[in-house]
Amino acid sequence: MGSNSLLLLFGFVAAFLAVSLVKAEDAYKFYTWTVTYGTLSPLGTPQQVILINGQFPGPRLDLVTNDNVILNLVNKLDEPFLLTWNGIKQRKNSWQDGVLGTNCPIPPNSNYTYKFQPKDQIGTYTYFPSTQLHKAAGGFGGLNVYHRSVIPIPYPNPAGDFTLLIGDWYKTSHKTLRGILDSGKPLASPDGLLINGQAYTTFSGDQGKTYMFRISNVGLSTSINFRIQGHSLKLVEVEGSHVVQNLYDFLDVHVGQSISVLVTLDQPPKDYYIVASTRFSKQSFTTTAVLHYTNSHSPTSGPWPAPPPAEYHWSMQQARTFRWNLTANAARPNPQGSFHYGMITPTKTIVLANSAPLINGKLRYAVNKVSYVNPDTPLKLADYFNIPGIFDVNKMQITPSNGPAFTATSVLQSSHHDFLEIVFQNNENALQSWHLDGYDFWVIGYGSGQWTPDKKSTYNLVDALTRHTVQVYPNSWTTILVSLDNQGMWNLRSAIWERQYLGQQFYLRVWNAQKSLANEYDIPSNALLCGKAVGHHP
Repeated sequence: MGSNSLLLLFGFVAAFLAVSLVKAEDAYKFYTWTVTYGTLSPLGTPQQVILINGQFPGPRLDLVTNDNVILNLVNKLDEPFLLTWNGIKQRKNSWQDGVLGTNCPIPPNSNYTYKFQPKDQIGTYTYFPSTQLHKAAGGFGGLNVYHRSVIPIPYPNPAGDFTLLIGDWYKTSHKTLRGILDSGKPLASPDGLLINGQAYTTFSGDQGKTYMFRISNVGLSTSINFRIQGHSLKLVEVEGSHVVQNLYDFLDVHVGQSISVLVTLDQPPKDYYIVASTRFSKQSFTTTAVLHYTNSHSPTSGPWPAPPPAEYHWSMQQARTFRWNLTANAARPNPQGSFHYGMITPTKTIVLANSAPLINGKLRYAVNKVSYVNPDTPLKLADYFNIPGIFDVNKMQITPSNGPAFTATSVLQSSHHDFLEIVFQNNENALQSWHLDGYDFWVIGYGSGQWTPDKKSTYNLVDALTRHTVQVYPNSWTTILVSLDNQGMWNLRSAIWERQYLGQQFYLRVWNAQKSLANEYDIPSNALLCGKAVGHHP
């Protein structure tokens, strides 16, 4: 072979390798989102809502596992604003979590560029405002993470998928709602339910085909039940977990939770009711959408499908049927069941009891008698710059106490790679919903009454699913296991926004004395600085 031929061959190989390397790199996706106010009538009455790029709900964020997201968020509101990415783990990167313990809010007429990856994740998620009561005005949207083509999913590709953002809604402005809470009073019942920001919407599909419905409860306080007239719901995914594919007539979805179901259009061609109704609420609401067969010539008819029994026990029993599909891959090549969580001895057990005390004559919500208050300086910045006096790791105990409730900026400290057993004890008459940023966790047990160590015998240590938000029934307990493999400052909060706003939250400081980029990324060069962090340099 001549020298010219060799040069051509080497050139071809080099070009091929370069293309291969580019293809192998995770894709970059760039977005600019502008947040503004607008006037809409979601429940028939004109009111101020929060729009993103003029949309309510906000734009759907469709990603693939490990995509690099570069999202410039421009705040045109009259108040500081943040978005948080509900269920995205932000691996080694709590800098991008978008809550007040990790990020300074974006001032009015300013911007911040988020940079994050849905690292090793698939599934149905959401985003929403974490600041003030902005979530009550909108600013939320769907966030779907699709699998990479090289990683199989345990069901045939659906013909299409639909994102359904379902939640309670107030006609009252978010500023008025905030004023009610600031005065020490609870919020009244919401005024209705919305599906995708509307009281009425239609989803169309072809007879004989199967579609995925991605259902998220984006409300402030109310559990919902979801059902479709004449159709079964095959549950396939819960917040990134592939689950055993049971069929259901109806499914409970609590505040902050997401599920994915497959629905086969196997009925006579007509239109069918999609129904969402409130669960366990003082005031009952139902909203409907339409499942339209493309060859339908008949409108919806007949009664709405009835809800399940209004019993907490029924809902708890259904929750126990959600099981991990042990042989299915998630976002990684290895099967979910290859991690034998049930064979690991927990480093420690933490018992968290929620309460609704009066502090200085005003309603607050607390965890182990501590009601959280946000400082002016984000905890993550205070930690990074060694700014003293911002938070206290000794204020909150890891078991319930009998003393008086008080306010504090409470942080629980744990070591990187601890394996925690966390028991949520709910001694109130209201259902709770708890969310942990930065992680998913195994939901290993539900039970009534007081948790005691002998309840461990009832745990599911074989095929409990992982998720990021879990319900705790009234006068009951729920236990989770979580592997602290993600260093950072992580918010553990009530997903019921009134309770979060008035203190039912704290932060988990997952700490490793050895500073290493293998464990945690450096502070972003564009990090916003506020409070006592002003004057420091990223």
